[in-house]
Amino acid sequence: MSDTPASDSPTPVSTPVPSAPTTVLDIVQIMALLPHRYPFLLIDRVIEMERKVRIVAIKNVSVNEPHFTGHFPDYPIMPGVLTIEAMAQAGGALLMHDIENPETKLMVFAGIEEARFRRPVTPGDQLRIEMTVLNWRSRTVRMKGEVTVDGKLVCDAIISCATVPRVRAPKAEAAAEAKPEAAAE
Repeated sequence: MSDTPASDSPTPVSTPVPSAPTTVLDIVQIMALLPHRYPFLLIDRVIEMERKVRIVAIKNVSVNEPHFTGHFPDYPIMPGVLTIEAMAQAGGALLMHDIENPETKLMVFAGIEEARFRRPVTPGDQLRIEMTVLNWRSRTVRMKGEVTVDGKLVCDAIISCATVPRVRAPKAEAAAEAKPEAAAE
């Protein structure tokens, strides 16, 4: 008896299919991409990002956020517009991460469609914000977003964003710099 297999053909070897590379961003890297700052920077971490495909970001909701003092004092609820803004910022991080010279550009809203608010967001919640690209053009991106807390959908919408040139100096300062002799008079 022989120890060799009956067939001389080699055993097929399965090669793993490489998955799309994902990127994780901490708060410092997010701040390098987005111009927003406290109290309006509404994403804390990016946990997944596939170029021009999707992004998943986290927002930790704290009772110390300024909107809770008035919305509502006895029943703090995160305003729905801020949930939409957090979605846009996550999408903006995806958009700005993939354009040339992001420091010279600004991402702005171009549209919001089909926004639905399913559950209230309260202090202590952790938002999981997932944005998936529907259409990517040179200066505009349309994305479908879903926000969940503990696996439950709290908000979904379709958001369009556009990149525009970032203005460096206010118009009054720029005018003063252009005519220094007028300022000296």
